[in-house]
Amino acid sequence: MQEIKLTQYSHGAGCGCKIAPNVLDEILKSHTAMPDNDRLIVGNHSKDDAAVYDLGNGTALISTTDFFMPIVDDPYNFGRIASANAISDVYAMGGKPILAIAILGWPINKLSPEVARLVIEGSRSICMEAGIALAGGHSIDAPEPIFGLAVNGLVNVDHVKQNNQARSGDLLFLTKPIGVGILTTAEKKGLLNDDMKALAANQMMVLNRVGEAMGKIVGVHAMTDVTGFGLLGHLTEMCEGSGVSAEVHLDRVPLITPILQALIKQNAVPGGTGRNLNAYGHKIKVSELLDEATTLQILADPQTSGGLLIAVAPNTVDEVIQVMKDFGLTDFIEPIGTICDSAVALITVH
Repeated sequence: MQEIKLTQYSHGAGCGCKIAPNVLDEILKSHTAMPDNDRLIVGNHSKDDAAVYDLGNGTALISTTDFFMPIVDDPYNFGRIASANAISDVYAMGGKPILAIAILGWPINKLSPEVARLVIEGSRSICMEAGIALAGGHSIDAPEPIFGLAVNGLVNVDHVKQNNQARSGDLLFLTKPIGVGILTTAEKKGLLNDDMKALAANQMMVLNRVGEAMGKIVGVHAMTDVTGFGLLGHLTEMCEGSGVSAEVHLDRVPLITPILQALIKQNAVPGGTGRNLNAYGHKIKVSELLDEATTLQILADPQTSGGLLIAVAPNTVDEVIQVMKDFGLTDFIEPIGTICDSAVALITVH
């Protein structure tokens, strides 16, 4: 089969395709009164990663969907990345995934069924890693390739983690480095050495399994995964939902490569970064000791299948660090910031 470069068939890439937060708020506005449902623990009333429904037996159902256009050229890896990204929403709620359904849009007049099959095979491989079945799905003829999953999970009702329960004094942890958007943009521009081209893809295919374990820790107050809105965008949602502010230390934020700033100077900045900053940049204060533009371009970089952002009570930090070590996350045991009482700026970067 002739070599395929999927990214040439789509106008966006990965979670960088996401509609900007302020535009999404406008879309979701509604004057229609929804019927009360006492069993809906998490729904549209908050900006969380998934819906959660109380099954009435001490267990809750987590339901989510996520899909996007290719962020890598290889179809098999595209299926793996899109699937890991979708499954992450269940982990971000503290749950265990149990079932996945595929969502496929395919330009059948441009790309062969054999290429689509590779995408599905990649998805199956990630689902197997997560211990779940890819049990079905739906496909349409679309002008651009699109793939993702609808995923269901289960969680003990007492273990549900939301993104709007952070408390003043909590420490912030991040379980994957950031910079995926910058790195993939740099690759498209031909700015990367061969040994750097696999960095982003390899990271995006890593499951956020640690989220299920974090769900069982009482002192983990809030949790979300970092995707298209960037680290600052998802922290903004956490702070606004919780009625708090945050301080972030740039030098503690793990970066996917130490040359991010050099790539930014070569204009390797995805379009989603500007959309993100237009939506929430006015809520961020950057220390005068830092290069404001570069700092914001790093911290607002759209991530695909990013890590978990976790707000942890100080007296629980040792337990959280031990769990992270158990999952091989020894590079991420230093907190990147703190939650504090509401301040003039929603987020301050030092």
